[in-house]
Amino acid sequence: MKFFSKDKKSAFNAKEAAQWIAFGPVIFQAARVLRNSGILKLVEDSGKKGITIEEVAKQLNLSHYGVRVLLESGLGLGLVLLNENKFTLGKTGYFVLHDPLTITNMNFVHDVNYKGLFYLDESIEKGKAIGLKEFGNWPTIYEGLSQLPAHVQKSWFSFDHYFSDDAFPLVLPMVYKNGVKKLLDIGGNTGKWAIASANFSPDVHITIMDLPGQLNVAKQKIEEHGLSHRVDFLPVNILDETVKFPKGFDVIWMSQFLDCFSENEIVSILKRCYQALDDDGQVVILEPYWDRQKFEVAAFCLQQTSLYFTALANGNSQMYSSEVFFKCVNDAGFEIAELTDQIGLSQTLIKCKKRK
Repeated sequence: MKFFSKDKKSAFNAKEAAQWIAFGPVIFQAARVLRNSGILKLVEDSGKKGITIEEVAKQLNLSHYGVRVLLESGLGLGLVLLNENKFTLGKTGYFVLHDPLTITNMNFVHDVNYKGLFYLDESIEKGKAIGLKEFGNWPTIYEGLSQLPAHVQKSWFSFDHYFSDDAFPLVLPMVYKNGVKKLLDIGGNTGKWAIASANFSPDVHITIMDLPGQLNVAKQKIEEHGLSHRVDFLPVNILDETVKFPKGFDVIWMSQFLDCFSENEIVSILKRCYQALDDDGQVVILEPYWDRQKFEVAAFCLQQTSLYFTALANGNSQMYSSEVFFKCVNDAGFEIAELTDQIGLSQTLIKCKKRK
């Protein structure tokens, strides 16, 4: 991988980076509270003239002390600048306030991950998502997704959808270009792909296969769009290897789904896809792979997201490299017939056919 083959930092810069890591939780919470409290917005609104600690404290009804320690932390983070006792907004502060990717990631890390990541070491040792106990006693987060607190659900779905929403319009023509009529959507989540498909292709009929709790959410969304006659629902636990997948579909579609499983589980799922498809059928997979990203920061985000799976989601999956993932495809009896990188923010689309 081109980004990670050489150490580009000087010794001084490396030690500086180590301090950012050491204070990582402090840095994160300071930035989040500066954003959520309204302090950064007040600083931004003050423009070039800036604003004093006293003025911020008065307008937000916060203590002088509280505003001072937060803004001084913000100086070190590059969120704000200080000249003549007045604070102005830095470039990083602007992105913390306004960048959708930053907002989505920050909310996901705090609302979904923060407490559970305290148990990362134990999760690694035991191979289980020990941090999930912060929310409930389910085997994986997916069984409990519909029961999570509302603000946690909101951050989870916002994160999940953010990385697919911009990709769906781009891949719809790729998926349906050969006249697909019947599509099995495994792990259909809230029904976003099914809705997008039905609106894009008037002839397609979709079956969503997912956990019962997830299907209830999808059903409601699809009813709201008046598409119930175009979509069927099949409640299953994908991890039950005795479950055979239904036949008769042109394409089996999975979007940001297989990263929720271990390598052995991915192979099991794909083998059942193999058994369900005719010889000319295809499995079409949309996934982000950290080793196929255009920018290093995109690879970084995916690598760190893997630890959500380790500590909270299921304890055994991750955001995979393409090398690891493509081996699973091959082990299940498929070969990659078509591959398209850099779709939307971070996605790769692969079309798999049975290996002859």
